[in-house]
Amino acid sequence: MKTTDVFTPHSTVQHPARPPEGARRATGGGLAGSTTGEGVTAPDPEVAAQKPRRKLTAQYKLRILAEADRCVDCRQIGRLLRREGLYSSSLTRWRRLRDQGLLNAMAPKTRGRKPAEKNPLAGELTTLQKENERLRKKLWRAERIIEVQKKISQILDAGLDLESHKQ
Repeated sequence: MKTTDVFTPHSTVQHPARPPEGARRATGGGLAGSTTGEGVTAPDPEVAAQKPRRKLTAQYKLRILAEADRCVDCRQIGRLLRREGLYSSSLTRWRRLRDQGLLNAMAPKTRGRKPAEKNPLAGELTTLQKENERLRKKLWRAERIIEVQKKISQILDAGLDLESHKQ
């Protein structure tokens, strides 16, 4: 007697937990019941990576606009858009930019934060700030020396005054 709860490649009855032969996996891969050699392969748990964002060149956009302009029927434009994977709003935006003569605007834009422009005077500014700080320190020392010299002068003047009074 043949058991029906065990899956063998030669049996016609499959285990109830297994999908029927020819069923597709949810991940969109191959067939779920496909076998390799000695048993059933497990479904691939890896999730497919997200496709990278397309960067459409100005030449591509102009070519698509030329094809769309040659279309005489809206169905032809629809077929073109489906074939290329585009939206009708893209055509509208590209036509507006082409009519304005903004060919550089037709180039793909980089996403994210724009790099900060470097100030051409930044190097000179840091040099002047360092020199300013050095001169401030030098001035502070000179003022301290002058204060000490004043005090010494006052002490010496006071000492000379005392000697002149004694005589």
